[in-house]
Amino acid sequence: MLDMELIRKDRDAVASALAKRLDPGEVTRALDEIEELDRQRRSLIGEIDAERQRRKAEARAYAAAKRAGTAPEQGPDPEAERKQLAELEGQLGEVQERLRTVMSELPNLPADDVVPGGKENNRVVKVFGEPPAIERVRDHVELARSLRLVDFDRGVKLGGSGFWMYTGLGARLEWALVNWFVDQHVAAGYEFLLPPHLLLDSAGFAAGQFPKFYDDVYHLDRDSAPRGQFLLPTSETAILGAYQDEILDTATLPLRAFAYTPCYRRESAGSHSDERGTVRGHQFNKVEIFQFVLPEQAEAALEDMLVHAERLVEGLGLHYRRSLLAAGDASASMRKTLDIEVWMPSTGKYKEVSSVSWAGDYQARRASIRYREPGGKQTRFVHTLNGSALATSRLFPAILEQCQQPDGSVLVPEVLRDRVGTDRLVPPTR
Repeated sequence: MLDMELIRKDRDAVASALAKRLDPGEVTRALDEIEELDRQRRSLIGEIDAERQRRKAEARAYAAAKRAGTAPEQGPDPEAERKQLAELEGQLGEVQERLRTVMSELPNLPADDVVPGGKENNRVVKVFGEPPAIERVRDHVELARSLRLVDFDRGVKLGGSGFWMYTGLGARLEWALVNWFVDQHVAAGYEFLLPPHLLLDSAGFAAGQFPKFYDDVYHLDRDSAPRGQFLLPTSETAILGAYQDEILDTATLPLRAFAYTPCYRRESAGSHSDERGTVRGHQFNKVEIFQFVLPEQAEAALEDMLVHAERLVEGLGLHYRRSLLAAGDASASMRKTLDIEVWMPSTGKYKEVSSVSWAGDYQARRASIRYREPGGKQTRFVHTLNGSALATSRLFPAILEQCQQPDGSVLVPEVLRDRVGTDRLVPPTR
């Protein structure tokens, strides 16, 4: 949620920033409506306050006259006055609800160094290593089948299109990745959380996913969940939602947390040739890191999270790059997003395995997460940051493809060998 006071004070700056993401005409219409609703809201609040003051003054005057014996037989009509006040309060409620809706539909203001446009304007800012030299490249689907690591057919049998099932050493490799990430995050000072997978709609609103992306997730029907519940699309939503409506102790900031969950999303799974296998699906595993920070800590925290996520990819020995996303390619809730993208030899393309993002106070305003300076009375909104660390459904194929050997086997990254129980994945003998 944007700051209403900022819109009042510097509408032009807000409009210029939003134009990096939205059509300028759409921005103008939205800001015009917001300013008019804000004017109506303040006017109605003034009318209601004046009406309450008038009623109090009239009641005091009548009581004084009654004590003096000069009061008229017929005093103020409380029923009529209640009705008049209720009408004003009803109008105020409608205006406030419409204002909240329009404000909630606006995206975050991109940071100054984020350029307008879509993914064609993304900028590579770092490259690690070189693409491996592979004479005959097999894609991860072929490797996963031949090594019996993933059963795609039975996954579809169980869940339908866009689902798969890890098997044998494939399941061990997947679980080894998750457990290694857990150990690395704990060592870096993040608190481990295992949140519910079913969340209330309020958590989706707080994270900025609702109302715009309401249909992108799986919802329970209203008979089963009268308050509204959905399967989380990322544990970012859960970590943020866990702290809704709280005032955090400044001494605890930055507050670092991470969570492992499966992620559930309505996506056009496998609709493109470079998104076969486990690259895109309706359920995948991900470990997410998150920070709540003071505003002045945010930029340092962003770099810290990026470096931490990159060390994981480097620890696996994979070639990757870091890209700064253009405004139109980043999540609407984020001021700034940098992607860590691994090389996929079979397609000659990079695929994102981590998005590390800074939301500013956008999510905190929606979730009402604040902090109070020691000894102070005023509260301010925290800044929030999140990052995938990491999404295994894309790391898994990157490991298979980048670590494949001429004989069809795959070398297991050294940091995972004790957990997987072998240093090489080989075709089964029977």
